[in-house]
Amino acid sequence: MVRMVTSPQRPRLGAVSALLIGTALAALTAGCGEKQHGSAAGTPPPSHPSAGPSNSPSPGASPYVEPGVVDGAPHNGDNNAYRRPGDMTPADEEAAQAEAARMEPVLKQLHREKKWDPESVKAALTGKLGYEIRKTTSRGKLLGGELDVQAMRSRYESESDEYVTPEGASIGLYVGEHACVTAFVQPTNYGLKTNGPFPETGCMEPPIGH
Repeated sequence: MVRMVTSPQRPRLGAVSALLIGTALAALTAGCGEKQHGSAAGTPPPSHPSAGPSNSPSPGASPYVEPGVVDGAPHNGDNNAYRRPGDMTPADEEAAQAEAARMEPVLKQLHREKKWDPESVKAALTGKLGYEIRKTTSRGKLLGGELDVQAMRSRYESESDEYVTPEGASIGLYVGEHACVTAFVQPTNYGLKTNGPFPETGCMEPPIGH
């Protein structure tokens, strides 16, 4: 009797135990899958390479490039603000263009005669056009005159690994309160333009680099 009672129950107990174990394993497997994808733990899913181009910046690249600057350094515009001339009033701009028209034939003749040293340029512009050399005190206070003539600025030459001062003269003519004629004469060519004064150098063309 005992054997007849217990033997039918054993298969039932074994089936119940197998069912409980299977349910527990399924729950554990489901929990592990959610953690792997980051939904439960807040971890983002692993990224996969894309076949298309990436829009993220390359390693080491600056995240900021100013509008209008191609391959420029960050804040390139601010770094070169000293090379941006000021605004001209319409009256001063018209007067500057008139002075540029007067100056151009003299510069052309100086270049033809191969007279591009500062002293020869200064003598021609004061003698033929009546300009006066601009004079200031040691503190920068203007004493008079409107013409400034200087030697060309030195520049670095990689071949010789030194700074050299090229032949020629730089010219700055102050016109009115807000305009300039900025010019030069050198062995290869000559040129002039009208513009507002530069923040640090007035009517003289500022150097590249600071």
